[in-house]
Amino acid sequence: MLVLAGCADTPSAPAAAWPQRPVVRLAFDVAPDLRSVAGRETVSLTLGRRVCELVFRAWPNKPSAARAGNQLEVTGAIVDGRHVQPRVLPAGAPDGVPGTLVELPLPQCVPAGEGIRAELDFALRLGENADERLGVSPETGTAWFGSGFPLLAWVRGQGWAREDAVDIAGETATSEVFRLSDLTVSVPDGMRVAGTGQAQGERPGPRAGTRTHRFSADAVRDVAVAVGRYEVLERDITGTRLHLFTPVDGTRVEPEQWAGELDRALQRLTGRFGRFPYPDLWVAIAPAQSSGIEFPGALQFGDTRPENLTGLATHELAHQWFYGLVGGNQARDPWLDEAFASYAEASLGGATDRSYYDLEAIPDRVRGDLGDPMAEWGDRGFGTYYQGVYRQGAAALLAARAQAGPDRFDAALRGHIARHAHAVTRPADVAAAFDDLPDVLDLLRRYGALPPAG
Repeated sequence: MLVLAGCADTPSAPAAAWPQRPVVRLAFDVAPDLRSVAGRETVSLTLGRRVCELVFRAWPNKPSAARAGNQLEVTGAIVDGRHVQPRVLPAGAPDGVPGTLVELPLPQCVPAGEGIRAELDFALRLGENADERLGVSPETGTAWFGSGFPLLAWVRGQGWAREDAVDIAGETATSEVFRLSDLTVSVPDGMRVAGTGQAQGERPGPRAGTRTHRFSADAVRDVAVAVGRYEVLERDITGTRLHLFTPVDGTRVEPEQWAGELDRALQRLTGRFGRFPYPDLWVAIAPAQSSGIEFPGALQFGDTRPENLTGLATHELAHQWFYGLVGGNQARDPWLDEAFASYAEASLGGATDRSYYDLEAIPDRVRGDLGDPMAEWGDRGFGTYYQGVYRQGAAALLAARAQAGPDRFDAALRGHIARHAHAVTRPADVAAAFDDLPDVLDLLRRYGALPPAG
């Protein structure tokens, strides 16, 4: 019997979510013109070390999102029943915009293992036709907002993720998974709502002429919502329930084609990585976006052209494993999600650019920089970042798979997914997954994804 390296001790199922994960309740009240949202968040948590403050991130205030007209402001906070004054630090936000880092000082330091409850009120403004994860399209009567709330920035064993936002379109968020016990979205009558998790029905809203839609999720690390004049297609695809939201005015790709392509991509990805992590998949077309953006159990896509659909669908769905299920610090280690998603796009999604497959086609200016943090890429621009992480990452992982052999490489990667499900990983975790495949480790070190041996 042939025993593949990495297979003998490969877990049979993903690890369970952190039992003491925070519990989050979110309420969004969307204005009739869809340009603003009033929000309230409640977080109950028990941490594994003594803390004297809570840290949240306001990602709508990062440079690219803020320049597009988005803004998030915390307007009030209560911790364990006492009002506190938030400390808002710029942490990379542009001048004149509330900061990206929000600290809530605790009335007194809390020892490890003791519960904390925080309540935050916030106001969200959406940028008109923003090519971002947040925006509003007055022409189509739709709005979308991902990471549109104060996101708890705790990482087990490490503490608070305080890295500055950088002036680049790429993601810099870091968050452990939490239980989304209740997500409510209140909208004017007649508007459709795409949420995160599983739909829990709707009820009359807080004012006449409004409805409140409810959702919940067992373990997610972020939340995305879309509202407005949408047509909705729902069906089962490859073991999950698809909820596809397309503007009523139509899109370049018909809803049936979208659904078919998502189903085919998901079949290929589950064959490579294992069971899809979420029971429901919410997909919303955000007309002003030019590409796609991933969230756990939810995707946003621009009104893409048919010829781009296969690669884009494969890449964003791959993020459901690499970022959604197996997390990372996106500011410190962006390759941990983008390289693996691009690898999936290249090997399963039909990418045609030679640099996805051929390491010799990678420009010298980025060769060996795969593991650089977002602070470095922010200074070099998104085009350079794309070559250095997306394409170099895909080419390096494809070359590693070829050297190790597909069966050995795939088994090691599935073991990594199972062991680190619902966690925030480091490059060392990837190195441990391929410990029995030294050629893979040597190649990843050569291109800068892992530090030199020793």
